[in-house]
Amino acid sequence: MYRMKQRITLTVAAAALLPLAAACGSEKAGGGSASADAGKAPVTGVHWSVDSVTVDGTTHRAPDRAHVRIDAGGRAEGSLGCNRFSARAAVDGDRVRLSDATATEMACDDTPLAVEEALSRTLTAGPLTAEADAGGDRLTLTAPDGDTVRLSKRQDAPLYGTQWTVTAPGGGATRAHLTFDDAKDTVSAHLGCNTAHAGATVRDGSLTLGAAVATRRVCEDSLMDTEKRLLRLFGSRADYRIEQQTLTLTSENGTTVRAVADR
Repeated sequence: MYRMKQRITLTVAAAALLPLAAACGSEKAGGGSASADAGKAPVTGVHWSVDSVTVDGTTHRAPDRAHVRIDAGGRAEGSLGCNRFSARAAVDGDRVRLSDATATEMACDDTPLAVEEALSRTLTAGPLTAEADAGGDRLTLTAPDGDTVRLSKRQDAPLYGTQWTVTAPGGGATRAHLTFDDAKDTVSAHLGCNTAHAGATVRDGSLTLGAAVATRRVCEDSLMDTEKRLLRLFGSRADYRIEQQTLTLTSENGTTVRAVADR
């Protein structure tokens, strides 16, 4: 079991890549695609699910939670399946480069470490060539050595019933999350250290959150700072917006919280 670290460099050595066939199944890679076009399949602003990673000609299924999103401001963030990552991103036509990447380091029983390493190495291998299918719903990123990552576009996640993992504030390292229940008109939250719940009424693109009922454990300063900022959402009205798998909450007091859907 791996000791928890807050941040690590998202670059792995080739020697760390283990045989994956026994854990994930394998098949020979194949299939063509059309060149990515900004009008048909923009690379930025889309929440892409990672379907598979191909190393040395053999394709391995990606973990269910693996995804990546590249914004127009030059940042990429997502999940390798268990661990979350962020990176600088440069997009020039059909070329994509991720650099200065960092990630959490956690051990998850349901996610083979070797698959995460293969995915992280391919994504940071250098300039990636982006190719989309005819419909623009699937994207292939090809590294200079021929290894590939295949992705598919995800639809908007529902507000209710989704576990929303908070990425800001806190950078995603706290694993804070929110879950809204339409049957009970409530929200439950893990704030990073403590848990909380409150009433939650949705109307016309806004949420009215009641006062939080929270536990009162004392944790390290960084977790407590994140909790204080998250608690400012409660007892007020907040506008919300869902774009594919990203939820943005902006409260009347100026607090902004961003979260991504875990599936």
